[in-house]
Amino acid sequence: MDQHIAESVGRPDLIRLDDRLVCLRFETMKVVSALAAVRHLLDTGAVRRGDTLLDSSSGIYAYALALACHRYGMCCHIVGSTTVDHTLRTQLAVLGATLEQMEPCSDLKLDQKRRVERIHEILAEHPEYHWMRQYHDDIHYLGYRAIAERIREATGAAGLTVVGGVGSGASTGALARYLRAAPSGSADVRLVGVQPYGSVTFGAEHVSDPEIIIAGIGSSIPFGNVSHELYDTLHWISFDAALAGSVDLLRRHAVFAGLSTGAGYLAARHERERTPGRTVLFIAADTGHRYVDTVYARHREAAPLATLAPRDVTDRSELALPWSRMDWNRARAEASAADSYVPAR
Repeated sequence: MDQHIAESVGRPDLIRLDDRLVCLRFETMKVVSALAAVRHLLDTGAVRRGDTLLDSSSGIYAYALALACHRYGMCCHIVGSTTVDHTLRTQLAVLGATLEQMEPCSDLKLDQKRRVERIHEILAEHPEYHWMRQYHDDIHYLGYRAIAERIREATGAAGLTVVGGVGSGASTGALARYLRAAPSGSADVRLVGVQPYGSVTFGAEHVSDPEIIIAGIGSSIPFGNVSHELYDTLHWISFDAALAGSVDLLRRHAVFAGLSTGAGYLAARHERERTPGRTVLFIAADTGHRYVDTVYARHREAAPLATLAPRDVTDRSELALPWSRMDWNRARAEASAADSYVPAR
């Protein structure tokens, strides 16, 4: 029996959609990493019960950290994106979390930059706060170890392709790392990362999406805990293509999930057809409730998936909307701001 709702919320479902396509479906994925990270900090004495944990979030992590703080008797302070909606604001308030939400801003890059600047201001005022650094600290990998074990038991690690949003690197990167560390040493696990156009993480900042950057799977600033060398393949997917994926996933398989899941589902279907004999598992990071108006209400606009296919590129200068695919081949990140960026504590 679970001792707290966070443990239940963080436990994913494994759903076989067909013989070679599996969905790892979360209600709220980042609860897994937040719970494990806070527990580790307590166990190692880095924080104590009653301390304040601080971080920036566009939505999902704010709820995850608030639940983890509630579970372990901590205080929670969130600098939230302009995209945090009324439902989440209300939940955070009732859970006792402090939310500072950025003023409305049409530029998500500026929104993210302002949030980081505000984090530094708060730390200067309250040096006793602990910054969780979800975008920079490998501590957020820890929670995915048990999930990797469950995936291995259910699917095996022979001929497995994992597809999901890159984001901070914690979910897809951690799953690949733990799955490849099979006791037998014979794990055959490929990792396919999904990115939005405009994300700097793998160098697509020169291509903009006329709709939005899909929150949670890309970034307009360098992230410190993305291990580029874990990824075999990358897909860059636009808002419109991800919308089509989300609608098809609900219509065809009755899975109601967020926009990043639609992008992952689109990439996973393509990888399944491209690599016969391999099982493809894609991550559904959250439910579709906060996308009802922006995505699902537009279901009549969704393009049939049969009309969508990626443009295969060999260089990022060739990236183009609405969907591009590139073999990354586990290359290390190039020497750039992303490599040298070390955020102040």
